[in-house]
Amino acid sequence: MKNIYEILKEYGLEVPEDKKADFDKAWKENYRTISDYDKVVSQRDNYKTSLDDVNAQLEEFKDVDVKDLQGQITKLQGDLKAKDDEYAAKEADRMFMDSVKEAVKTAGGRNEKAVIAMLDIDALKKSKNQSDDIKTALENVKKSDGYLFGVDEPINNPVGGTGGSGGADIGGDDVAALRAAMGLPEKK
Repeated sequence: MKNIYEILKEYGLEVPEDKKADFDKAWKENYRTISDYDKVVSQRDNYKTSLDDVNAQLEEFKDVDVKDLQGQITKLQGDLKAKDDEYAAKEADRMFMDSVKEAVKTAGGRNEKAVIAMLDIDALKKSKNQSDDIKTALENVKKSDGYLFGVDEPINNPVGGTGGSGGADIGGDDVAALRAAMGLPEKK
């Protein structure tokens, strides 16, 4: 690559030494080399391509209503909170019912569903001291409907015959009919 001063000498022009500094300043501000020009053109083309890509992406959002999107986001956040609250309520209800079932089992309830049906579940849920109130409610049910609970005393909880002739008065016809129904031979 030739120096600018050499190119000027070839055409018979010479810049005096005292003017060279001003000349260098003037031509460097106004003129560029071909390689500098090519770099700038390449950068321009890259920026133009990038701008076109961004404009195309923005065009996809042209008809989007931002207020509507914000409303949808708010709605979805509300739905999520409602689901979380619903799950927490179900979990609290499950834990409460587990404690009631355990208390019924501890109190000796024969039929869990029947004993729970006798309790005022809503009042027990709202209670401040649930465990004591559940025990008290079970005691009240035990007093009023004792048949729902097992009894510890053997005299009130018989395991054998309660009287009569000890099974001697069972008719032979009944036993024979049962044996025949089961396909057993007659008793000798």
